[in-house]
Amino acid sequence: MAEHFLRQHVVVSDHDRTVAAAEVTTSGISGGTARAFLRAESGHITPGRRASLVDAVLDLPEVRDCTRLQAVLPLGDCETLQRLQERCGNVITRPAGSSAILEADLPARPLVGMPVVP
Repeated sequence: MAEHFLRQHVVVSDHDRTVAAAEVTTSGISGGTARAFLRAESGHITPGRRASLVDAVLDLPEVRDCTRLQAVLPLGDCETLQRLQERCGNVITRPAGSSAILEADLPARPLVGMPVVP
């Protein structure tokens, strides 16, 4: 049986201007790996917009069903990297040209009806 992939486009805007975007690919298999290509417009971007993109990607239900994340982001994008490190575990990064490749564990999704313990 062929595996089916879901591709999603996530956008963060600031005053009707797209400032950051991501292409996200997930498989229909629970516990799989989500893949994301994150990018931001060049020039000044309001602080927090890159972090908002990370949150939007990681909060997608299909990504929350995954256990691993592979992401490509611009080398030197500290805000995006910092937010990924805050939200993911066992983060490993390596440079690849003008990009950074990140591999990380995604937090376990709480069971329905179970209280979340901080």
